[in-house]
Amino acid sequence: MGSSSSPSGGGGGGNGSEKEGNSSRPRFFNKKEKSICWAKAETVPGRHPERWRKDAADNVVCKRLFNCLGCLCFEYDHIIPYSKGGESVAENCQILQSRVNRFKANKDEVDTTQLKGYSCDIKFTDKELDIIEMAVYGDVIRPGNQCRCRTVAEMLGKYKSKDSTAACKLPQSSESL
Repeated sequence: MGSSSSPSGGGGGGNGSEKEGNSSRPRFFNKKEKSICWAKAETVPGRHPERWRKDAADNVVCKRLFNCLGCLCFEYDHIIPYSKGGESVAENCQILQSRVNRFKANKDEVDTTQLKGYSCDIKFTDKELDIIEMAVYGDVIRPGNQCRCRTVAEMLGKYKSKDSTAACKLPQSSESL
């Protein structure tokens, strides 16, 4: 199975030192393998590459949203399933939107069209991704838009930030995204 978080499926959240039975093969990708796996995934044009990537089915995922089930969440997947002899090494690793990874499970040779069929049916705009990035990271870093989240005290005029980064402009509740 790919790297799900269930006890029977073994999660991508392991530290790489856990073993299954008496086998000496690590069940999970270690920190170094995960880092390489993230780095080899396609970048999202116009977004910060350390924060955003595209998975093997062309879904946008956020690095902070690891091992959850939302549409921007992802897991580290064994391309050749661990249960079928696949090793926990960077060459056998891909990032997949969590729900896609759950579908793939321990299947191998699943084509991109099938993976896309199990993806969330939602495409986020740049403005929506900015809001999500600000909520997750507290700021937005991308070409043409680097800004930070203002505090309530700033909003009320009671505090002036020493941070020279511009405050993000959010749509008002009456505005549409």
